[in-house]
Amino acid sequence: MRSASIGAVLAGALALCGSALTVLPAQAAETGVEIKKVSVNGGKSIVFGISRTESFTISVTASDDSGISKDLAFLQIDREKGDDYWSYHGTPTCTASSATTSTCKLTVKLDPDIDLPRNALAGPWDVYVQLKAKDGDYYGGVYGTHPVKRRSTLSVDASPEPVTKGKAITVTGKLARANWDRYVYAGYTYQSVQLQFRPSGSSTYTTVKTVKTDGTGKLRTSVTANRDGYWRWNFAGTATTPAVKTAGDFVDVR
Repeated sequence: MRSASIGAVLAGALALCGSALTVLPAQAAETGVEIKKVSVNGGKSIVFGISRTESFTISVTASDDSGISKDLAFLQIDREKGDDYWSYHGTPTCTASSATTSTCKLTVKLDPDIDLPRNALAGPWDVYVQLKAKDGDYYGGVYGTHPVKRRSTLSVDASPEPVTKGKAITVTGKLARANWDRYVYAGYTYQSVQLQFRPSGSSTYTTVKTVKTDGTGKLRTSVTANRDGYWRWNFAGTATTPAVKTAGDFVDVR
């Protein structure tokens, strides 16, 4: 069954995470409206956990010889995959910086009563821009894409502490990510995660080995302890899940 979207209201809206906006070929040449800049979430990925109190912004700077009208201004971010579809959209607030140029900004605030997207919709979302100039020139279309991701969590534990020099320690942890379908954090399975070490007195972590999560998202490996220092897990992220790393867990080697 297709998931419906819910529209934005008031100054906030309902809609969208990973890399910077991917720009499609400009359509502005077909009209008098020139899109100068589009920014989603300050250029950062939009990342949703399982809370329905997330927020982000969409900002568009555009110009026309006659100036940009506030009428018909509309911004939207959406994605369709198979039978699933979701969007966040609304009417932005447009502020003129000159007689020809305006910046239109939409603040998206999720409502506690509004569901998150389906898991299948994590990935690149289309960014739709609609603007009208004061002389009637019109711009409307998908300007580019922006990533929306499922928030990740990662834990670490290195033991025993303390440990005799030359003996093995076991480093465990768990990689999980937001499950938007069930509103829980679930293990992210069969993912490569780096085990890293930072000696006491140093500020630099070095990768010791790469370990894959198991069928529940858990990590486990053994290494030889040769000196005092901090152990952490570092996950590079994927197209649907952001990078995450733990704080260092200190092991005293005696």
